[in-house]
Amino acid sequence: MTTDSTPAGRRAVLDRAARLRQLSETDRDALRIAQDPKFTRWLEQVTATGGCAHPIHLSGSTTTLDGATGEILHHYDTRAELGERLLVRCRNRRATICAPCSRLHAGDTFHLVRAGLLGGKNVPATVRNRPRLFVTLTAPSFGSVHRAGELCRPRRDGGICEHARPLGCGLVHASDASVVGQPLCPDCYDYTAHVLWHAHASKLWDRFVIDVRRRLASAAGVVQSRFAQHARLSFARVAEYQKRAAVHVHAVVRLDGPAGPDDVPPLWGSAELLIDVVRASAGRVLVRTPYSPAVGELALRWGAQLDARPLRVGGSGPDDDAVAAYVAKYVTKGASETGAGTDHTVTHRADIESAPVSEHVRTLMRACWRLGSLPEYEPLRLRAWTHTLGYRGHILTKSRTYSTTYAALRAGRAQHVGHPDTPDAMTDRSWRYIGSGHTSGAALIAAGVAEDRELSRCLAVEAGLEGRRGQ
Repeated sequence: MTTDSTPAGRRAVLDRAARLRQLSETDRDALRIAQDPKFTRWLEQVTATGGCAHPIHLSGSTTTLDGATGEILHHYDTRAELGERLLVRCRNRRATICAPCSRLHAGDTFHLVRAGLLGGKNVPATVRNRPRLFVTLTAPSFGSVHRAGELCRPRRDGGICEHARPLGCGLVHASDASVVGQPLCPDCYDYTAHVLWHAHASKLWDRFVIDVRRRLASAAGVVQSRFAQHARLSFARVAEYQKRAAVHVHAVVRLDGPAGPDDVPPLWGSAELLIDVVRASAGRVLVRTPYSPAVGELALRWGAQLDARPLRVGGSGPDDDAVAAYVAKYVTKGASETGAGTDHTVTHRADIESAPVSEHVRTLMRACWRLGSLPEYEPLRLRAWTHTLGYRGHILTKSRTYSTTYAALRAGRAQHVGHPDTPDAMTDRSWRYIGSGHTSGAALIAAGVAEDRELSRCLAVEAGLEGRRGQ
C-alpha cells in the first residue's frame, strides 16, 4: 500500500485511523463484510432468508443430471460463496428468537388452519359446510389469583386463608396489570398440581378426543369400534398460556365423512350434537398421575370454564379468517413473551433464579426441578421441560386429515422459487452442517434486511386494504 508522505497526507491517514478507532466492533465487522468482493452474493443469500437472525450454515454441492444423456443441467457449489457456505433459514417459530422466521411460520399456520376451515391447499371448499366448532378448554383452578376486569373481593366465608391472608384485594385490575394471574396466597397455591397438570395436558387432550368419538358413536347408535366407518373427527389445536401461567387449549373441531375432508358426514352429524358431546367429554375425562410417596396420586381434569361455539359461513359464529389469524398469531409467541417460562432450556438450578420471570413463574419452575428429581416422575422429564413449566406438548397439533401440512407448504414455496422439475432428471446432493448464526456486523445488516422486508409487507397490506375500501 502506498501513502502520501506530505504533512497533509500524513494528517489524512491519521484522521482516517482515528475515525476507524471510533467505530464499534460491530460497525468494523459490517464494513469488512461490505468490502468483500463477494458481498453482493452474500447479501442475496441474506435477502433470500428474509433476514433470518440465526441462519444455518451449510457446505456442499448439488448437481442435476439428465437421466438419459448424463448432461449436467444444473450445478451449485458453495465454494463460490462468501465463506464457502450457504445460508438457510433457522425456521424458529418464536418471534423472540427470530422475528423473520416467526412471521413465515405464522403465515404457514394461517394457511394450514384456514384450509381446514374454508378449503384450499388440496382441501375441498365443501369443508366450510361441515359441522365445525371453535372450542376452548382450560386448566382447573390451582388456587385463588388476582383477576382482571372484576372486583377481587374476599369470599363470603370471611375470605381469610389458613395463612391469615385475605382471599381478595378489593381492587379492579386492568388486563395488563402485573398482578393479574398472581396467587392471592402463594402458600395456598398448589404448584405441584399445576406442574403435573401441564405434564399430562397432552394425554388429557388425547383422551378427550377419544371420548368425543365414543360419545358421537353412542349418540348415533353406532358401535364404538366402527365409528371410523361412519365419520371422522378432524381438529387443529393450539396451546396458550393464561395470565396465571396455566395452559389452555383453543381448537377447531370438524366432523367429516369416513374418508375425511372429501367425504360428506352422516346425516346424524350436526354442530349441535358435536357441542353436546364436547361438553360432556370435557367434564368426564381424567388422567391419573403415577403414585408418589411425596405427592400421592392426582386425578387431573379440564377446568370448569369451557367454550364451544359453532363456526358458520355468513352466520353469527366466529369468523373463519379471524380464528385462523388468532391461532397463527399465538404460535409465534415464545414462553418469555407470554411471561410463562423462558425460551431456553434450563440446565442448572441457578438458571431458574436468574430467569427474568415473575416470582409465581419462578416457583413453578422450582416445582418442576424438584419434582423432576423424584424417580416416579422420571418418565415425565420435568427438568428438561422446566422452561415451559412442565408442559411437554407442541404448541400446535392437528389430526392427519384436517388440512395440509407444514412440509407441503414449504415444498410448494421451494418449488415456486427454485428450478422447475425436469422429467427423468437425477440429482446428486452432498451437504454438511458447519455452523449457525451471524457475526455482529452480519447481524446488523440482516436486521436491516428484515426491517425492509417487514416495512414492504406492511405497505402492501395497507395498500390492499385501501384498495378494498375503494371498491
